[in-house]
Amino acid sequence: MDIKVSGRKTTVTDALRAHVDEKIGEALKVFDIEPMTVDVVLRYEKNPSNPNPAIVEVTARARGSVIRVAEHGADMYAAIDLSADKVTRQLRKFKTKVVDNRQGGASAADVAPVERVEDLADLLLPEEDDDLLVREKVIDVTPMTEEQALVQTDLLGHDFYVFENATTGLINVVYHRKNGGYGIIKPRIETLDE
Repeated sequence: MDIKVSGRKTTVTDALRAHVDEKIGEALKVFDIEPMTVDVVLRYEKNPSNPNPAIVEVTARARGSVIRVAEHGADMYAAIDLSADKVTRQLRKFKTKVVDNRQGGASAADVAPVERVEDLADLLLPEEDDDLLVREKVIDVTPMTEEQALVQTDLLGHDFYVFENATTGLINVVYHRKNGGYGIIKPRIETLDE
């Protein structure tokens, strides 16, 4: 398994790298999902009023799916430990929802590879710039079922997920509702009478 450790505006010491290999590596070895690549980003938040400035972001790619975890801690070692625990929970969810369900008939090609979005806040516009297009995101959509799209939403930790509905061939969006549960946005197909 390949674990790439990098630092954003911080130096990754040999001790930090060894701690990541030990904690994150052990969490990943338990599930033995091959092939898997893992990117770990270590960074500090500059807000002095934040009691947990250390942030560890783990992005694992396994069998066409992306599992993303971000945890905050008082120091980098604590954040690594928290992220290892969360990676274990997310991989358990991945294994039960995706891998075990595939044995029931779905193929590996049914789950779409997902492009990584660093932060959903990047997609939001400030109030004063609400009429300016500040970012364009291009995504690859692959046919999948609504259930598979919900699993991808959970694994990525995003509020929404855009996908091509395998049944209808149309673009759909699943999203987390504020009062709980999920919603789905589907286009209305209009027929033209000539």
